[in-house]
Amino acid sequence: MIDNVGPWCRFVASFVFLSPFLCVLIVKSVTTKTSMTPVEWRSSLSLALIFALRMLGLFLVLPVFALEARHLPGGDNPALVGLAMGMYGLTQGCLQMPFGMASDHFGRKRVMLLGLFLFAAGSFVAAFATTLPMLVVARALQGSGAISAAITALLADQTRDAVRTKAMALVGASIGLVFSLSLILAPLMDAWIGLAGIFGLTGVLAVGGMAVVQWWVPAEPARLAGPKKGDLAQVLRNPALMRLNAGVFVLHAVQLSMWMAIPALLVQAGLAKDQHWTVYLPAVLGSFVLMGGTLFPLERRGYLRGVFLSAVAMIGLVQIGLLFLSYGRPSVLELTAVLFLFFWGFNILEASQPSLVSRLAPAAVRGSALGLYNTLQSLGLFAGGALGGWLVKSVGSAGLFGVCALAMTAWLIVAWPMRPPLTRAQAAA
Repeated sequence: MIDNVGPWCRFVASFVFLSPFLCVLIVKSVTTKTSMTPVEWRSSLSLALIFALRMLGLFLVLPVFALEARHLPGGDNPALVGLAMGMYGLTQGCLQMPFGMASDHFGRKRVMLLGLFLFAAGSFVAAFATTLPMLVVARALQGSGAISAAITALLADQTRDAVRTKAMALVGASIGLVFSLSLILAPLMDAWIGLAGIFGLTGVLAVGGMAVVQWWVPAEPARLAGPKKGDLAQVLRNPALMRLNAGVFVLHAVQLSMWMAIPALLVQAGLAKDQHWTVYLPAVLGSFVLMGGTLFPLERRGYLRGVFLSAVAMIGLVQIGLLFLSYGRPSVLELTAVLFLFFWGFNILEASQPSLVSRLAPAAVRGSALGLYNTLQSLGLFAGGALGGWLVKSVGSAGLFGVCALAMTAWLIVAWPMRPPLTRAQAAA
């Protein structure tokens, strides 16, 4: 088997090497004449790399977790498997705001180092887990390193308003690239080192992230004052921000819950587990080509709202398509086409939503807005894992995809009144 995938391993290695440069090219394609300074580029790239290392470890377990966790004692309970998958998101959701506030008081980099240490510790515990309940505890420890808000707050600290959207887009693109890459790598790595080995590698990547924080991220600005009373209430009263918060919750809940059923559908289609990458690879790479050719050019022309809402609707249609496919025996080609559409929509939303939050939030409450956004993202991951497992157990795959379709429809209704921030040209007109 390893001989058969050797050429693809070289391709994936090239993809890993080129991913940071691809992120830069994506951002450059939407830049205006305002350029980042060397320090801003260093800050953006280093913080995007920390996000990527951390999220790669998280996403690597996604395509294989539901299949491999069944081999542990207690793994015959789909609800418990879903809880183990989603527990990371629960602790993340509970601790994003406290970690973000701590970064205001004690410094962003100190909090980031602590969070990466906790994430690494949880990963190593998961690598040695012998039962599913032990894996639930390990995933909770992983999630306790809730540093997303601290990272994005530091990025906002170290970039000017004129280039902050570019910086946020770079981080968003890195997450999308890492998620896509993980779906290609995970089945191969599962065949070589198993789920325990993937968790061990996750811990090593987190330690690498600590090195990036210590030696590459630029020195942070002078200590900021703590958050002012009423900041969170101001964010909660902002309808535009709350629509984005609701959206990121639904997106990540649907994303994670889908993978409680997708691997089984691929097996049902006659594709062995170690060959799932042959579906993910064309779907992922094709979706990035179309994302780059639609999101950024249309955003420059003032059509961001239309692209955004179309992506939400497309993911909803994907759920309906998966619902119908789950009633019969789907073909590999059908699943590849449906997953291609999912990744296209997902990458558009994953790249645009953080940028919109940073642009829509008033400067005085940007840290609180990002903290709440990341909290809802984490809670969405938890809800997707926990509810996804319960739905598969209770109503089957078709019921799961039906609920996901309803969730995407509700998001489309909530997001419909959105009005993206004006571009410079529009503001000057």
